[in-house]
Amino acid sequence: MNCEAIPKGEGVLLRQATDRFIVAYGRRPEVAAAAPGRVNLIGEHVDYCEGFVLPVAIPFLTVVVGSYNNTDVCRVITVLASGEELEASFPATIKAELRPGQPEWANYIKGVIANFPIKVNGFDIVVVSDVPMGSGVSSSAAIEVAVFTLLEGLTGRMVSLVEKAKLCQKAEHDFPGMPCGIMDQYIVTMGKKDHALLIDCKSLEAKQVPIKMENICILVINSNVKHRLTGSEYPQRRAQCQEAACQLGLTSLRAANMQDLDRLRDLGCNELVIRRARHVIGEIQRTVEAAIKLTEKNYKRVGELFYQSHDSLSKLMEVSCVELDQIVDILRDAPGVYGARMTGGGFGGCAVALVQKSELDALKQRILSQYKGKPVFFVCVPSEGARFLKLNH
Repeated sequence: MNCEAIPKGEGVLLRQATDRFIVAYGRRPEVAAAAPGRVNLIGEHVDYCEGFVLPVAIPFLTVVVGSYNNTDVCRVITVLASGEELEASFPATIKAELRPGQPEWANYIKGVIANFPIKVNGFDIVVVSDVPMGSGVSSSAAIEVAVFTLLEGLTGRMVSLVEKAKLCQKAEHDFPGMPCGIMDQYIVTMGKKDHALLIDCKSLEAKQVPIKMENICILVINSNVKHRLTGSEYPQRRAQCQEAACQLGLTSLRAANMQDLDRLRDLGCNELVIRRARHVIGEIQRTVEAAIKLTEKNYKRVGELFYQSHDSLSKLMEVSCVELDQIVDILRDAPGVYGARMTGGGFGGCAVALVQKSELDALKQRILSQYKGKPVFFVCVPSEGARFLKLNH
């Protein structure tokens, strides 16, 4: 197994998509768009409690090229990182109302078309991506936002970045049926080079947070494990957090503080519910502080907040796993590491670390020699969000 995923770059992906389009459809595409994957630096299991999250866009991209085809049918070719190709076709919304169906992967695209503000004529598109799938870096939001941006270019109908993110989130709710929060579509749409995005999940306001990456980088380590779950773990934690808020007479835990944990105890609240609330209250505070400390280049403090976040997710929220705990522990005392934590929903997936560039190779070797699994590394710098690409005619 190759232990490092390296971005192909915008130019390579655009050429690959354009060449495939010409072979498949016998003409050149008219519009090209791209959208990145993302990784959340800190702010986990707080989006559904109206907290704060701090993601960055990463240099892995989904590129879409396309043009109208003068029919009532939309035709899609997706080229996977492995080289495998998937094809689908379905009616244009000018002709018929779209509904979820088979193949399942096409629902991400159909959902975007169905939620686009105007009816769309038939088109041909080719989708090429190097965003690692199933790694928790939001390959789904990348394809949704890239396709939406392409439709803006084809139709001339532009929407605000906030509206685009909301419509793509609705597309994921309606068609694949994934009840995702707003973070993924927001950062994929609004990502900015050398910046993280502090998103207020209550007001949906977003603030760009500059990160100077001269001597540091973001190392994402995919544990390559995904523990089979019953499906109840995520909604169960969400319900526990809501129960804590209700006991306190609040709409969410956003307004709660550490003193409220004593109130919950006095009210006879379940100890597990109190632990979940303790994580959320602490994580919201950590995320706001991390944004400030990143701006100040206080990476030592940011790293401490990463470790606190991980320990809270592991012990209070109980969403980590042996493998993620092991990766974080391997990095905990390693030279050149400011901090590390699990990122994403948990029970497998990725850890994220803030590290010194000079120690990067040594850190990878350390993980490879000590981690019991087979990790894959992504070295990331905060990158641009969704955008149009220039086609060379």
